[in-house]
Amino acid sequence: MKYFSYLLRRHGVKPAYLVNLGAAALITMPSCSGEGEKDAKEDKAQKPNIVYILTDDLGYGDVGCYGQDKIETPNIDELAEEGILFTQHYSGSPVSAPARCVLLTGKHTGHSYIRSNDPLGERGDVWDFEKASKDPGLEGQRPIPGETVTIGEVLQEAGYTTGCVGKWGLGPPMSEGAPNNQGFDFYYGYICQRQAHTYYPLHLWKNDKKDTLDNKLVPPHTELPEEADPYDPESYSRFRLTDYAPDLMIEETMQFLERNKQDPFFMYYATPIPHLPLQAPKRWVEHYVEKFGDEDPYTGDNGYFPSRYPRATYAAMISYMDENVGKIVDKLKETGVYENTLIIFTSDNGPTYTGGADTPWFNSGGPFKEERGWGKGYLHEGGIRVPMIATWPGKVEPGTVTNHISAIWDVFPTLCDVAGVEPPQDLDLDGISFLPALLGQDDQEKQEVMYWEFPSYNGQQAVRFGKWKAIRKDIFDGNMDVELYNLHTDPMEQHDVSDQYPEILEKAKEYMKEERESPVVEGFRMKQLGDTL
Repeated sequence: MKYFSYLLRRHGVKPAYLVNLGAAALITMPSCSGEGEKDAKEDKAQKPNIVYILTDDLGYGDVGCYGQDKIETPNIDELAEEGILFTQHYSGSPVSAPARCVLLTGKHTGHSYIRSNDPLGERGDVWDFEKASKDPGLEGQRPIPGETVTIGEVLQEAGYTTGCVGKWGLGPPMSEGAPNNQGFDFYYGYICQRQAHTYYPLHLWKNDKKDTLDNKLVPPHTELPEEADPYDPESYSRFRLTDYAPDLMIEETMQFLERNKQDPFFMYYATPIPHLPLQAPKRWVEHYVEKFGDEDPYTGDNGYFPSRYPRATYAAMISYMDENVGKIVDKLKETGVYENTLIIFTSDNGPTYTGGADTPWFNSGGPFKEERGWGKGYLHEGGIRVPMIATWPGKVEPGTVTNHISAIWDVFPTLCDVAGVEPPQDLDLDGISFLPALLGQDDQEKQEVMYWEFPSYNGQQAVRFGKWKAIRKDIFDGNMDVELYNLHTDPMEQHDVSDQYPEILEKAKEYMKEERESPVVEGFRMKQLGDTL
């Protein structure tokens, strides 16, 4: 009945219409008795709130509790002290849009609709930011289909008010893939990932309306003029404008938490930080300039905006983001709902290697490599293993660490468990609830195999099963060889042992066949894997 009712809602049918479909008794019986209405209200009040914080390009080693010693992240570290830290949690993809699709649908990239970033360039000049500011039809990425069932919709059906603030990336404004059409009562932020290539955009979106900002257009990826002195901070003044988007987004998050403090809510806070470009509040940049000392500037020759102090600015962005995590926690405590709120903090993929972000200097990958070919965009551990921390007072034991192997596609069934609802069986989710791991129970089910595919960066596949990790790269070049690594002894994936374990290698190849179906979208297909183009 629940699944049926929100399938009707997906097609614009109001709940009252169910009366005409023979469900009158189901709908009207509770209203005949004050007891039924009272029980419903009590059940709703007892449901835990959920705050899911998804950072953007934050590496496994970018925060203190995962070993970072240069960047200050006291609020995130406190989450780890008050909750549980996962050492083996994975994203669904090494880039933004597919990772977010996997999160919202509970399907890994062998089954998900979105498997890579897709700008839908056939619409026109989608990278012309001046044109896009006037024509919303040039914004956004390939939309997830209207019939997609997201975790937002399931939680709506369970009585939650749902909000998303930050970066979306799963459909243009007002399309079938827009947030308000995919399970979110409230949305504020960048619907389009390209627009997030500046933190001082011309506009953001509030539901289906533009929120025009007090910024002038500085096209993303503008370099420092040749005649400018790269060591003069004033040469970078044109890149510091008025309305800093992350400030506006955290304010909208605070208002959402305040408005919904009386009823159960799900807040999906998808902060774009620390994704490039390097732009951060001046006070934080100055803090790290004082801490790190002078450094060579980044002039913009490797993408995104230039920065006088690139290392200081990268650190500043993460500390600013950490500050906002603290604001969320403080608001939950101020409104009296912190004790009944599950907070999950994680990242959409590993750290970048371009645009002036010197992630090797910060050891952003932690125990994994983060350079080009190893971090963002690649299915090595540095590209997909990410930090994850969860707190839930009275439920999660403070200061605990788990080695449970989990992935972002496990979030859907986990949040269903938390909310006390069953996921629609027809969805065939790939995920397994990690609620038992959160609660410190011994009956945590384990994934037999975890699968990724990425039809970009020359085509890649990967599987993990137990201690083994297998990767196939350069598929578009016709390479079908598979590398094999023992993550227990070689977490940096430096020693290919495929020739030593032929039976394990064959098992990995079988998993790579079994765990995927041909993509619906032709642009995500790989003919080398048998997909038709």
